[in-house]
Amino acid sequence: MNDARHGIIVDRRPTGGGLTGAVGAFIVQDEADGHHYTFDYTHIVTEGFRTIRTGERVRFHVAADRPGRAEFVIRLDQPDPAEYYQ
Repeated sequence: MNDARHGIIVDRRPTGGGLTGAVGAFIVQDEADGHHYTFDYTHIVTEGFRTIRTGERVRFHVAADRPGRAEFVIRLDQPDPAEYYQ
């Protein structure tokens, strides 16, 4: 497995998938080399609702079989629930 990388979520692009058409692709920019990688919510590692916001820091791996794709995405800056769900 690839080494863990750190990055910032820089964009979310709706893909029109899912039951409500709201599923999207997220874009993470690698802090070390500036490359951009895409992933969807299924690659977010968390308990409960899988979501992430633009500007959040994450740790991730680059998919070995699909360069340009991130996987095993973990949020590093967990928001305060009271502020997050306003």
